[in-house]
Amino acid sequence: MLIELVERGERVDVALFADTGSERPQTYQYLPIFKQWLEERGVPLIVVKYQPKNYKNFPPYRTLEENCLTNGTLPSKTFGYGSCSQKWKIQPQDQWADNWEPARRCWAAGGKVIKLIGYDCSPADQKRYREREGFTDNKYEYRYPLRELGWRREDCIQRIRKAGLPVPIKSACFFCPVTKAHELHDLEKPLLRRIVLMEARAKPRLKAVDGLWRTPVKGCRGATPRPGSMTEYIIDKGLLPEDEVRMIVELAPEHLMSWQASVANIDISERPEMRRWIEFFDMTSGDLMRTGSTPNLYAGMEVPSAANEDATPAAAA
Repeated sequence: MLIELVERGERVDVALFADTGSERPQTYQYLPIFKQWLEERGVPLIVVKYQPKNYKNFPPYRTLEENCLTNGTLPSKTFGYGSCSQKWKIQPQDQWADNWEPARRCWAAGGKVIKLIGYDCSPADQKRYREREGFTDNKYEYRYPLRELGWRREDCIQRIRKAGLPVPIKSACFFCPVTKAHELHDLEKPLLRRIVLMEARAKPRLKAVDGLWRTPVKGCRGATPRPGSMTEYIIDKGLLPEDEVRMIVELAPEHLMSWQASVANIDISERPEMRRWIEFFDMTSGDLMRTGSTPNLYAGMEVPSAANEDATPAAAA
């Protein structure tokens, strides 16, 4: 959409990318490529992020993944809602625009800001468009340039290549509930381990869903059969060794909750962030309880080893 509009000379004031902090690595690799392409043509690309404010007694979190691990839940799309997109995608863009001077002048004059939406004419986007068709907003006018052109996904791919740019993968969180089964095969092992961790951390609270994929697909009408849990699929397809998966499921959630409890009373200005624990999880390949010692996760405080017999459960990392 942006490539076509920019190269046709249409006015585009700014492009926004809402970063959940949990996108697939290929998206973060593509971002500077496209940012440079746009800015060479006079269009700034601004990265915006949701900024959590109230952590209560939890370690501060900065990403959608950390949010889910903190609360022991899964993205709202797993449960049939869309609040993860609202919170991590739409809200930070709207907040940025609320402070953007050209938009403020436009609204003060009684006008509306034109927001460009990249829905095309492919079946999936047709469905998304029907859900929004007729939607009105006091601040924005919505335009769908790819639909105006009658383009489908194949046309978009050809247009990107014509511009001399590599074709990006679909932008989504690496654990997104709408992930296709085959897309898990392209994920690196650290991200697969974190999917296992997320489902295991949320499992005690799951009632009507099996995991990130919600419920199983039997494979009728041409659909690809899969379980409701990504963890089950990862085991079934050998994407991670089964004993490694079982170890993460049995040990990691308890370790995480123990660590959360141990830092709960540290002043928020010094409390270590959730990313510190995830870095430790990645560093140990999820084998948290069998390491001889643990790194300093306490921002300047000594941390007893999980293997230290004198460590109390509240203090053990």
